[in-house]
Amino acid sequence: MRDASFFAHPRADWQRRYEALRASFVDRMPAAAVADRFGYKPAYVRLLRHLFRSGKIDFQEPPAEGRVARRRVSREVRDKIRSWRERGLSAGQIAQLLSQENVELSVRTVERVLAEEGFEKLPRRTQLQIGLTVAEATVPEKAQVTSIAALDGQRFESDAAGIFLFAPFIAQLRLDEVVREAGLPGSKVIPALSYLLSFLAFKLMGTERYAHAGNHAFDPGLGVFAGLNMLPKCTAMSTYSYSLDEVHVRRLQSAFVKRAEKLGLYDGPSVNLDFHTIPHFGDESVLEKYWAGARNKALKGALTLVAQDAESKLILYATPDVRRCEADDQVLEFLRYWRQIRRGVTPTFIFDSRFTTYSKLSQLNSAGIKFITLRRRGEKLLRGIGELKDWQRIHIPHPKRKFPHPLVHESSITLRGYRGEVRQLIVRATGREKPAFLVTNDFEADLESLVGNYARRWRIENGIAEAVKFFHLNSLSSPILTKVHFDVALTMLADTLYTMLAGKLRGFEDCDAPKIFRHFVSGKGTVGVDGGTVFVSFPRRARNSILRGVPWANLPRNLLAPEGAALKLRFA
Repeated sequence: MRDASFFAHPRADWQRRYEALRASFVDRMPAAAVADRFGYKPAYVRLLRHLFRSGKIDFQEPPAEGRVARRRVSREVRDKIRSWRERGLSAGQIAQLLSQENVELSVRTVERVLAEEGFEKLPRRTQLQIGLTVAEATVPEKAQVTSIAALDGQRFESDAAGIFLFAPFIAQLRLDEVVREAGLPGSKVIPALSYLLSFLAFKLMGTERYAHAGNHAFDPGLGVFAGLNMLPKCTAMSTYSYSLDEVHVRRLQSAFVKRAEKLGLYDGPSVNLDFHTIPHFGDESVLEKYWAGARNKALKGALTLVAQDAESKLILYATPDVRRCEADDQVLEFLRYWRQIRRGVTPTFIFDSRFTTYSKLSQLNSAGIKFITLRRRGEKLLRGIGELKDWQRIHIPHPKRKFPHPLVHESSITLRGYRGEVRQLIVRATGREKPAFLVTNDFEADLESLVGNYARRWRIENGIAEAVKFFHLNSLSSPILTKVHFDVALTMLADTLYTMLAGKLRGFEDCDAPKIFRHFVSGKGTVGVDGGTVFVSFPRRARNSILRGVPWANLPRNLLAPEGAALKLRFA
C-alpha cells in the first residue's frame, strides 16, 4: 500500500533525485540536510543543482522501471571487439572503429561485451601511452633496426620513394666502409650507418627543414632506406649529431673524398676556394660577425671554407667555424689535406683577393703550388692604367659569356711579403667599369687559360648558393638541430650523389640539384619486399623513359641497409 513514505523515502533513482532537488529548491533545505535525508553526499547535491539548472536533467519522461532490455551483439561483432582489445584499444576507440563500419554501439555496451568476454578494464592511460599527442596526432613508432626477413611480404606507399634512385650510387661509394673508416659511433639501438643514411635522406629530399621532419616521420619507405622500421625522431638525430666531434667529421670527409677519387669523380687539378658565412644563433660571447654576401650584411655565424673541384663542380673539402684570426692560414691547412687525399697531383688554387695574404702566397709558391688570385687594386693602380700599352685581345671560350673578347695587359711585378716575382694580368672590357688585376705564379700557361679559369670561379659561388638554398645548409628553423660541422659534411655527400645521378640522365647531365629533384626524385611510389629483394615501383610520369634508359644493370643492385637486401627499380 502506497502512503507518504513513497515520497519521503523514494526507491527509484530518478525519483530520489527529483525529491532531493525539490527539497533543495522548494523547501530551501541546505545541501548537507538534503544529502543526509536522501543518502547522498553534499557535493553530489550541489552537482545535481548545477545539472538541473543547465538543463542536463529532464524529469518530463521518467525511465521505465524494472529490467531494461539489453542490446543483442552478434558473434561477428564480438570477435571484432575481442581482436581490437587484444591490440590494446580502449572501449571508446573500439566504439569509434565500429561506427566507421556502420555498427553503432555505445561505449557502455562495448564495455559490457568486453566484461562478458573475460577482459578486465584497462587502467587509465595518458595520451602518449595510448599513442597520441595532446593534439590527437599519432606518435610514430620507436626507430629500431629491421632485417630483410622481417620485412618479407610487406608492401606500403611512400611519399619519398625517389630517394631509392640514389641507393645504387650510395652502394657504389661504399658508404658503409666510409663510416667504418671514419669511426662514427652508433647507439645500442641504431648503428652509425643507419644514422648517417637518415640524415642523408633529409638532405637528398630538398624540402624546407622546418617542415620535413614531421612530414616524413611515418614514412616506412624512408625507414627501409636507412635500414630501420622508421626514421629516428628529431631529438635522437640532434643528439647524435652533437655527439660527433671535429675528428669524426674530418675522418668522414677524408674517407668519402678518397672513395670518390677512386671512382674518378674529380676531373682536374684546379680547385676553387672561397669562404661562406653560415648564420648561427648561439652564445654571443663566442660567435663573431662575418660578412654574408647572400644577405648583404654582416651576421653572427660560422665562417666556412669551401673547396670545389673546378671541372666537376663537386665540393671536396669544407671546414666550418673558422676564426677571423685563422682565416689567412686556411689555404695552408687545405694544402695539407690535399696532399693526403690526392698524392702526386699538383693543384692550382683559385681564390679572390681577400682569401689570404701575400706572405701565404709566397709559402704556396715555395711548396710548388700554382695559384690564381686577384690583386687588391687601389687608386694608384687604376690611375696608371691609361699609360699602359701592348694590350692583347683574347678569346674566352665560354658559350654563355656576354663579353668573350676582353683586353689583357701582361707584366711581371713584385708584391710586399712575396719572395720573387709574380705574373700580373690586367683585364678590361669585361662589362665592368673597373679592370681586374690577376696575379699568378704560373708563367707557362697561356693568357686564355688563366683568365678563363678565374672567370669560371663563379661556379663555387653558385655551388654555395645551391647548398644554402636546396640543401638547407643554413636554415636554422629546423626541429632537427644539426651540428654545423656534420651538416657541412652531409651537404658535401648529398651534392656528390646528385651529381652522380645527373651524370646518368640523358640530357640532364649538367642540371643542378633542384631541377633533378623536381623532375625525377620528387614523387610517390610503392615499396615492397619479396624474397629478400626490395621492389620500388614508380607511377607513370613524363620522364620515366629517361630513368629507364639509365644503365641500372651496370650499377650495384643492393642496399647497404637492411644488410643483404637486393634492390630492383620499376618505372611504369
